[in-house]
Amino acid sequence: MRKYYCLLITLLLLNSAHAQSKDEQEIRGLLNIQTEAWNHGNIEAFMQTYWQSDSLLFVGKKGIQYGWTNTLNNYKKSYPDATAMGQLHFNILQVKRLSALYFFVVGEWHLQRTIGNLDGHYTLLLRKIKGHWLIVSDHSS
Repeated sequence: MRKYYCLLITLLLLNSAHAQSKDEQEIRGLLNIQTEAWNHGNIEAFMQTYWQSDSLLFVGKKGIQYGWTNTLNNYKKSYPDATAMGQLHFNILQVKRLSALYFFVVGEWHLQRTIGNLDGHYTLLLRKIKGHWLIVSDHSS
């Protein structure tokens, strides 16, 4: 009987870990989508991974700003062409579940460009909205 309970607990733990890893895989996939869109010069596709809301929070070198449209416009202004955009690479350092609806991601970003490389760090807060993981807060520096 004891072996049965141990097996049951092991299966429950594995099932729980599988559910978490599925969400983490989706989030990592979202960052891959961002990378591919950016590297194809498509800022609009890159922005589809963000919450399309006036409450989207973005913190960058220019300070705090709110709104999906404002964030899109700032990206377009800062990166007007493929030369300015370069090639993006993310190094994900941590993906941590905060609750059933929230994940926290920490990483490094790197832009390889002919006009000079750029790099920094980012923290993302992702929320599951209508069955999809979306970035609701981005702090990139």
